[in-house]
Amino acid sequence: MTASAHKIHSSHWGAFEAETKDGKLVDVRPFAKDAHPSPIIESMPDALYADSRVQQPMVRKSWLEYGPGAATDLRGADPFVAVEWNEASRLVADELQRVKDAYGNEAIFGGSYGWSSAGRFHHAKTQLKRFLNLFGGFTDQVYSYSNAAGHAILPRIVGHGGYGPFSSWDGIAEHTELFVAFGGVGLKNTQVEPGGAGEHATHKWLPVLKEKGVRFVNVAPCRDDTAEYLEAEWWPARPNSDVAIMLGLAHTLVENDLHDAPFLAKYCNGFGKFLPYLLGENDGVPKSAEWAAELSEIPAEKIRSLALEMAEKRTMIGCAYALQRADHGEQTYWMTITLAAMLGTIGMPGCGFGCGYGSMNGYGNPRVDLPAPTMIAGDNPTRSFIPVARISDMLLNPGAPYQFNGLDRHYPDTRLIYWCGGNPFHHHQDLNRLLEAWRMPDTIIVHEPWWTSTARHADIVLPATTTMERNDIGASGRDRFWMAMEQLVEPLHQAKNDFDIFTSIAEHLGFENAFTEGRDEREWIRHIYDVARQQAAKKKLTLPDFEDFWNEGYVETPVPDEPFVAMADFRADPKKHKRSTPSGKIEIFSETIDGFGYDDCPGHPVWLEPKEWLGSEIASRFPLHMVSNQPRTRLHAQMDHGKLSRESKIQGREPVRLSVEDANARGIENGDVVKIFNDRGALLAGALIVDTVRPGVVELSTGAWYDPLEPGKIGALDVHGNPNVLTPDHGTSKLGQGPSAHSTLVELEKFDEELPEITVFRQPTNA
Repeated sequence: MTASAHKIHSSHWGAFEAETKDGKLVDVRPFAKDAHPSPIIESMPDALYADSRVQQPMVRKSWLEYGPGAATDLRGADPFVAVEWNEASRLVADELQRVKDAYGNEAIFGGSYGWSSAGRFHHAKTQLKRFLNLFGGFTDQVYSYSNAAGHAILPRIVGHGGYGPFSSWDGIAEHTELFVAFGGVGLKNTQVEPGGAGEHATHKWLPVLKEKGVRFVNVAPCRDDTAEYLEAEWWPARPNSDVAIMLGLAHTLVENDLHDAPFLAKYCNGFGKFLPYLLGENDGVPKSAEWAAELSEIPAEKIRSLALEMAEKRTMIGCAYALQRADHGEQTYWMTITLAAMLGTIGMPGCGFGCGYGSMNGYGNPRVDLPAPTMIAGDNPTRSFIPVARISDMLLNPGAPYQFNGLDRHYPDTRLIYWCGGNPFHHHQDLNRLLEAWRMPDTIIVHEPWWTSTARHADIVLPATTTMERNDIGASGRDRFWMAMEQLVEPLHQAKNDFDIFTSIAEHLGFENAFTEGRDEREWIRHIYDVARQQAAKKKLTLPDFEDFWNEGYVETPVPDEPFVAMADFRADPKKHKRSTPSGKIEIFSETIDGFGYDDCPGHPVWLEPKEWLGSEIASRFPLHMVSNQPRTRLHAQMDHGKLSRESKIQGREPVRLSVEDANARGIENGDVVKIFNDRGALLAGALIVDTVRPGVVELSTGAWYDPLEPGKIGALDVHGNPNVLTPDHGTSKLGQGPSAHSTLVELEKFDEELPEITVFRQPTNA
């Protein structure tokens, strides 16, 4: 007799209903309340039963035979040896203790950056940090690859809340006349939300904005960075020229006396120090529309016309995350806010700025401000950390000094890496440099459900469950739903959840009780729900008890009665609601940043030429600017092995989108496999010729699992199409030290040799 069941579950790309038969997941359907579900959920069954599942604890052969630090140049190529769970736990515990005793806890790098899974209890990075904190601490990472420069600059400019919440879509629909989107408002990005989503709010609200007559201007090298149905005016600017365009708009406002001087005086600090730069009084170069046109290749008359329109209409200025992931990325947000301040409408309905619209699903979602259920990691006794994107710098330069956000710091001497819930061989820049750096530690430990590129370059790999093999709660502070993520199937092979793995290792190390606090999985889930429910009650919001929540499968919070308007309280009373900046105002000039003396981030927003862009000398050798944006068919590298992503490949390679003009110049046709290269590396991709990418730009989305032709070899050809083989690995500036992936030049040519096989979705070599 066939036993069938239907259960609610969730993911970063949305909630869904799962059907199981005889203990096997057979189908997924969108959550009934999500009118705009993401097709990525279709890949869930494929991922669960993928050939690339890590089936049992595995140890790299050289490490197992000769000990920590053995043959680290063979990481990625060495075969693996299967061991029993108890031995694996003991090996991990003994190695952690050895490193702690010999080098101190700072020598353990446990930043473990990555999206992990949607579940809030089984959030892998939180479980790892809780475990390592109880062990005495570790070296952490701060900020995120997504928004590192933004995390550094926004609190300096506008104080607490600088990165949200921003004005909600319902208010924008009612009041905005013009939406100027630097970097677009991408629908592909808004498929996802950290912690999961019960509804795709951006997909619901953007058509409403169109119906209400909001006009969009899309300033981006890729036209489809904004939904086609919005009929946005496309400005195909040179990548990395956005700040120049904003300065040209600002200059036009000043020359026409359209900047709001009373607002700038009352609510802002330092406009008088920025103005001489804008007018060219300091350097003899007015930042006029003509100046901006030369840098951006957007006609000066269009820049002037838009500035006049922005001054006349209720205008919202959006700046996508992607723009600050480039050389001097801090300047994009700073100038966005300065331009909005010059219009004088910050804090008014439908006006102002938002740094992140279109970057993830939750931005702009009308919802009650309510903390989501969260697992607490505790405090790190070492207080040791690095900027999130400086991993290779840390590993290659132990003890070296560096500057970061006003601090003079030194990199720790890292002997052990513990990664749980992420894939640095996806998200880190210059993978050949990372491969060199990855050889430096004695030991690398990874928890993974699948044989990702990071797992293949580890010493000890422990098989972790997927969300579908455990219970959890899916929730985001930007979503109106909390989802009961009921376990769908029993754990496959020998997989265990991270909580159970760490409990076993903690038992070897003598702090099991401190780690579990006497609770099992179900009791912890109930606990974090009850804590969040109590927080909701303080905001006069009554939520069901845990059993009712779990039986129903979700809880839905109400839509607020009124739209949220960012900084409305500050506008109404700037003394009572002053910003948490030194001046209490919006800081167009920052005495603090100016005092740092950074040559790559001075005291007010400026145009600083990137090291690599279409206006630089190196463009004579590498004349194409590569945009490595977010993919349409997965979340970063998550689900690359799933149905939707693999069906999008061209001859098994990641698609690269290029213009007709650039394809014709190189004799390339649709479906050709091409080699993309620069001085940092080379990769293969499948050509997709489109009219949505400006000439001189190629679009190669992130997330194809790194698959080197010669595993473990620095400089090997990546046969699958991971753009981070080509991106530069240096900080945005000394302030943010974020990734500069979007300042990358490449060349492209047809690949006529025999096509190498894609091997990364298979099991690795076992001894």
